[in-house]
Amino acid sequence: QVQLVESGGGLVQPGGSLRLSCAASGSIFSIDNMGWFSQAPGKQRELVAGITRSGGTNYADSVKGRFTISGDNAKNTVYLQMDSLKPEDTAVYYCYADQNTLSGRKRYWGRGTQVTVSS
Repeated sequence: QVQLVESGGGLVQPGGSLRLSCAASGSIFSIDNMGWFSQAPGKQRELVAGITRSGGTNYADSVKGRFTISGDNAKNTVYLQMDSLKPEDTAVYYCYADQNTLSGRKRYWGRGTQVTVSS
């Protein structure tokens, strides 16, 4: 079992910055990938950024050059530094963690944190 707790969301003006955090607990040694999805009202959930245990990263085209995902294995925590925020970034951001065990693979989700970009 894996538990994920997100923090760092809030209201920010266009051009501003936020830093999201996602702390994992439980069967953390079985986690091999973590990252973030976003979901705006009335839209499908989409991948924002992901990171592997060894530090490999991938980003949605819409956030490349503005967002940076990083991980701290010692703290079992993943971060999303969000710079140059735009109104279209407004969404609920969900942390995920992928678990790989002898029983198979499973994706765990955090409860989500609201990011609102507005003047």
